[in-house]
Amino acid sequence: MALKKKPVTGMKDILPAEMQIREYVMNQIKDTYRKFGFSQIETPAVEHIENLTSKQGGDNEKLIFKILKRGEKLDVAAATCEADVVDGGLRYDLTLPLSRYYANNSASLPSPFKALQMGSVWRADRPQKGRFRQFVQCDIDILGDPTSLAEIELILATTAALGKICPDNSFTVRINDRRILRGMAAYCGFPEDSYDQVFIILDKMDKIGMDGVKEELIQAGYDQDKVERYMGLFAQAAEGAEGVRQMGELLGQGEAKDACENLAGIMDTVLEASETKFALSFDPTLVRGMSYYTGTIFEVSMEGFGGSVAGGGRYDKMIGKFTGMETPACGFSIGFERIVTILLDNGFTVPHQEEKKAYLFEKGIDRKQLGQIIRQASEERKAGVQVLVAQMNKNKKFQKEQLQKEGYRQFQEFYKDALKK
Repeated sequence: MALKKKPVTGMKDILPAEMQIREYVMNQIKDTYRKFGFSQIETPAVEHIENLTSKQGGDNEKLIFKILKRGEKLDVAAATCEADVVDGGLRYDLTLPLSRYYANNSASLPSPFKALQMGSVWRADRPQKGRFRQFVQCDIDILGDPTSLAEIELILATTAALGKICPDNSFTVRINDRRILRGMAAYCGFPEDSYDQVFIILDKMDKIGMDGVKEELIQAGYDQDKVERYMGLFAQAAEGAEGVRQMGELLGQGEAKDACENLAGIMDTVLEASETKFALSFDPTLVRGMSYYTGTIFEVSMEGFGGSVAGGGRYDKMIGKFTGMETPACGFSIGFERIVTILLDNGFTVPHQEEKKAYLFEKGIDRKQLGQIIRQASEERKAGVQVLVAQMNKNKKFQKEQLQKEGYRQFQEFYKDALKK
């Protein structure tokens, strides 16, 4: 039987032209984040299955690529449940591995620790445009800082990176706080044990709209008066920092009011300090699906793409699951594949590329001539030119066209007969 040449569903081969764009984007992100003081780390692709299924990852825990035990440990015949045959899985994001990493290495790390992590993650999701089963995430996280400086730095760094990569695409940072979500639900009289279900329905706002959310809440059995009051809060909420403060006054004293004042302060500082042009909007309907978020949450939407291109928030309780001691933590992740998709759709070409030249020599050229060609290429490489040495194909025109797609703009041809052209 012939081997399959296409990649596994939801994964893809990356051709050189796209790889150049991917490397460019990755380098721009790294360069920007390093200027903000983030240090690059790396964690393994495989995590303990107990960590991956610890109810931290929301629906992503249903999408884990699980790994069977190896060798003598794998006894399928004697297995009575999945745990008997599975002990690991491919990571579905970079946040949980980072939390384990910090718990294991915190004694060797500064506090607060500003981490930069870029790498592949895997989810057994339904593939679609801009969404794959293997994809790259680009995360920055600040661990050990309980103040709003963490959120401010993360937003400024992420928007600086996006503005650098996509200067022609306008984008909006939407911001909210899980404590405000809880405060709004409490204000409207929803019982605390119903918050998760209420927020799951609220998270559909982008897809089904205000009327759809209202209808689903009523269908779920919630009192119509409470639902009406809840919808009224969203309808009257203003987008700016003053709108957040007004929401805090309405919700009264306590955690929600404090969260509103903190969020408004973050928005004021970001707008004052940012050198990148973008919109910053308070969105009380923003939920974010991960169950590990405890405070501020944010997402970035960009012109030319339907979904979010970046997101994150504060997750102060996750590291404590490993250490027994709560550690403040906040992170922001750029959707690398979505940014690359936008650039490819726009016909983006990498600016200021290194000069690339191709030496094409005729088949049958003697060894002495080939040695001279290689030495000439070596001298050009020393001068900073990228030089490809390759034998000339029969269809030279097509060969050049393919090389031009990879960024080669200059060609020098070498023939057995010096007079031949």
